[in-house]
Amino acid sequence: MSADPLTRAKLKAAGVGVFFRPRDIEPLAVPFAELQQQVAAGTVEKVGRGLYRLAAAQPDEFETIAMVASAVPAGIICLLSALRIYGIGTQAPHEVWLALDRKGRRPARFAARVRVVRFSGAMLTYGILTRPILGVPVRITSPARTVVDCFRYRNKLGLDVALEALRDAVRSRVATVDAIVRAAEACRAGTVMRTYLEALAP
Repeated sequence: MSADPLTRAKLKAAGVGVFFRPRDIEPLAVPFAELQQQVAAGTVEKVGRGLYRLAAAQPDEFETIAMVASAVPAGIICLLSALRIYGIGTQAPHEVWLALDRKGRRPARFAARVRVVRFSGAMLTYGILTRPILGVPVRITSPARTVVDCFRYRNKLGLDVALEALRDAVRSRVATVDAIVRAAEACRAGTVMRTYLEALAP
């Protein structure tokens, strides 16, 4: 007997986005054999190890980010990928920047090109938002926190990227100077950023 096709509405009702793992759809009582039938029928696509996608979903600019967030729900989208989502600066990364707990296990493989950084302590909670992308709940650093992280990781990204992020975030009002100052203090980057922040003061 063929399975009832998964739809965006069914997935949404279960709190699942267009990318999902078999355990994510357990509330829908879809046995693994039925999931395989839907893959064979072309209504569902297998996009990685243990990761599936609803075939009817419209492609999105941030589809790869949604896919990575589905595969690693505890991860945090950050740095260049977060800049891209917020439309800050001109960076167009070819890989997804993902932060993991310093003590956490890194997945053996990803379904996309991923650049992993490690957060610990307050860095795992301060300025972390959840934003839906293609129905997938994506954990991401806030605009202000993202700007601060660019300075914290300036040796990896380049100081020019951090300065562009700071100027553009404030100019476009995606983040206020006050919010960036608070994030800098919380993330122990106040000393590093003080000169640049003072230059923005009216």
